[in-house]
Amino acid sequence: MEQTFNEQHIIGEIVTAFPKAGDLFKKLRIDFCCGGNRPLIEAIEERNLSKDEVLEKLNGLYNEMKAMNESEIDWKATSYSELIDHIVNKHHRYLNEELPQLSPYVTKVLRVHGANHPHLVRVHKLFNQLKAELEEHTIKEETDSFPLILQFEKEHTKENHELVKKHVAELEGDHDEAGTIIKEIRDITNDFQPPVGACGTYRLVYQRLEALEADLFQHIHLENNILFPRAAAAI
Repeated sequence: MEQTFNEQHIIGEIVTAFPKAGDLFKKLRIDFCCGGNRPLIEAIEERNLSKDEVLEKLNGLYNEMKAMNESEIDWKATSYSELIDHIVNKHHRYLNEELPQLSPYVTKVLRVHGANHPHLVRVHKLFNQLKAELEEHTIKEETDSFPLILQFEKEHTKENHELVKKHVAELEGDHDEAGTIIKEIRDITNDFQPPVGACGTYRLVYQRLEALEADLFQHIHLENNILFPRAAAAI
């Protein structure tokens, strides 16, 4: 397995380069905030952990993320089922994992820094609104809309086509709402730029919100610009 990170890398720099490492460190009780300015090996030895196991998990997560992001496929030439599988297995999976994992960090930053940085109240409210919207949206797609599109792929009937167009309109409306929320979060966080002297958790939240925006835009692009137009137009 390719080793991107080793035991001499600084903990805080690892999380900066790969924000999802924060989840692993949290599980292992490795402090990447106040104790982030030291080599990973020091925390491994302090916690009496296996260096090989920690590095294997860390690099495995990174390589998995890299492989997912580097896939180059002409989605316009694929079947509905292939594109839907990709959306579910990459983008829905990302949201299902990231939204509940990021949530406590957003709350922690508000609790610790909200008194001095009042905009964090709005960030917290918007994130939880976005979280609810996206959770409901992905459930609706997986249990209702996507099966309908797959059924239409097999049976190009007028009735199925009208149902698909109705669902597409609703889903595009959901996307507009999610896009509006994440754009407001970007605005009030000054393009996800934490204030000077922000702690590690504060910086982590902004990094992961920006990563969430990037994945969300790619997700919406695949649906709004490829899947939905094809499904709505085909008959």
